[in-house]
Amino acid sequence: MLAVIGTVPDESFYILSGQAGIENDVLVIDQKRISIQRGTPALIASACKILEVLNKENPYVYLVGDTGKGYGSRKLYEYFIEDIKKRSFDTLTFHYIIPDADWCNKILLALENLKHKPFLIADAGFMYAAKMSGNAQSFDLLTPDAGELAFLADEEAPHPFYTRGFLLQDENNVERLIQRAYIYKNAANYLIVKGKKDYIVKDGEIIDVVSEPILEELEAIGGTGDSLTGIVSALIDSGIVPDEACVLGSKVNRIAGKLSCPDPSTQIYEIIQKIPDAFISLIKLEEM
Repeated sequence: MLAVIGTVPDESFYILSGQAGIENDVLVIDQKRISIQRGTPALIASACKILEVLNKENPYVYLVGDTGKGYGSRKLYEYFIEDIKKRSFDTLTFHYIIPDADWCNKILLALENLKHKPFLIADAGFMYAAKMSGNAQSFDLLTPDAGELAFLADEEAPHPFYTRGFLLQDENNVERLIQRAYIYKNAANYLIVKGKKDYIVKDGEIIDVVSEPILEELEAIGGTGDSLTGIVSALIDSGIVPDEACVLGSKVNRIAGKLSCPDPSTQIYEIIQKIPDAFISLIKLEEM
């Protein structure tokens, strides 16, 4: 089973855990209704759409409100470390959480004590924590965009704010940044570098590049990186090998965007609704 750990931008939102479901355009978790917008809710909804097609259980989620002050994130770190002791998940995806190197160390220590080690995915804030704590190699998959990749490639930067300029200016040279991230041990077994082209990387080698379909309209829509991470998390949790899941997930995400006929006013949930159609169309194409 997949579990997703993240935050929503609402300080009044207390820790919530339970299995997610979708009703119309909202997530429902333990009778709490959450609007599906960019961020962790978009990731969860995207995972639900894939798991629905595959007839698998929806993800278990851990959510808390945090607008950037870190109070909610610290409570969630503490809660998760205690709760994980009594649960067993096949895949864990850590998402928007205020990065804290010390708490990242504590979570990894708690996971080491589990009988069954989950496949570990980190994106957004928790990906920063993985790098800041020197534990990027403890994860199975990281999903940076080009700017985040520059941070991973900077062996000296203690925080994304301090990524050195010459690396940020080198964002177009994705291959060089990938090499640096692995040389300095700041990358996971797998990377998906998200952008106009999605680079699928295994152990430092680019194994595929997904660039079609490409739509300029999607550039203005927030949340498509979140949906990609959710799709891939669900595919891996369903048993598809990571190499194939990363490539397939990137294609599904792009086709879902195309099927939504996007314009600058398109919302991420309109794209998420098209994920099942995109997935089914790809599977049928591969069977031909």
